[in-house]
Amino acid sequence: MADPTRDVPEPLLDEAEVVSRVEALAEALAPRVDDETVAVCLLTGGLWFAADLTRALARRGRLLRFDALWLASYGDGMVSKGRVEVRAHLQRPVTGRRVLLMDDVFDSGLSLAEAVRAVREAGADEVLTAVFARKPWPETRAITPDFVAWEAPARYLVGYGLDSAGKMRGLPSICALD
Repeated sequence: MADPTRDVPEPLLDEAEVVSRVEALAEALAPRVDDETVAVCLLTGGLWFAADLTRALARRGRLLRFDALWLASYGDGMVSKGRVEVRAHLQRPVTGRRVLLMDDVFDSGLSLAEAVRAVREAGADEVLTAVFARKPWPETRAITPDFVAWEAPARYLVGYGLDSAGKMRGLPSICALD
């Protein structure tokens, strides 16, 4: 396998297309959330998407509360470790509230499934899930996201929060490294 830290990324979605997909997702999501909804960003990769999505929702009059949940299942590797490590829990109470979980990519589904479990355990009445990219997976996953901005190819993606050993998260576009 090629060393992803040395490869030149191949553009898949430019910045304008990323923005367009986030705006379309916010339009679809706005009727399902309100100002009492707690928007929970899955760190670290989901930060870029969560920031853009919550701003897009604010432009539609939805001023969600904000929190973050820090989960890790990849580390610096290119494949999931097969387990999710919780590095930081929610800071805001979600008991009796609707929660919107936001993540960059839906790959194995482990992180999103763990996040749903955690917020339900914390007392959320309803949990909605939104991901920027959903990759195809050879096996049935335990969960399906409620909202997806982009059906991604089965490639190693970087940019817009997606990384290669911590690098390239800040690219405004999404690229492939394989």
